[in-house]
Amino acid sequence: MTTNNPAQTARILAGYSQHRDSLIPVLQEVQQQYGYLPAEAMQQIADYLHLSNSTVYAVSTFYSQFRFVPGGRSTVKICCGTACHVQGGARILDDTERRLGIKPGGTTTDGEYTLETVACVGACALAPVVIVDDRVYGRMTSAETNRVLSENSRTEAEVEP
Repeated sequence: MTTNNPAQTARILAGYSQHRDSLIPVLQEVQQQYGYLPAEAMQQIADYLHLSNSTVYAVSTFYSQFRFVPGGRSTVKICCGTACHVQGGARILDDTERRLGIKPGGTTTDGEYTLETVACVGACALAPVVIVDDRVYGRMTSAETNRVLSENSRTEAEVEP
């Protein structure tokens, strides 16, 4: 994740036609680049696509995939689908909220974790499911989730200079 860079945003925009149909793919690529949608980048997008700021904002707020603040170094997603819920997903979510001190959509004050919920990850046979970054953990408990988060914190601390 990097901070907004107008030149980088311009390079992204150059790969798209200046048509309204490009809006969602542009938003997705900009967010992939920065980890969120910086206000300055959204203004550039509006200018490039000849759209109003309010149109870009309306579209980006309609879809839950878009973020407007930087996320944590790691993202923890807890499945709240039926199978996961029945197998204890709600308890894992409650315990993880308490452990991290945040609600879904929030980021810890140290910037380490962003907590999200998902409606279903499609791994019902592994319920309850927790995803940390891109790694899927099945048949989880609160204790196992805490262990995974602790290991993830240590691993990241070892990687940093």
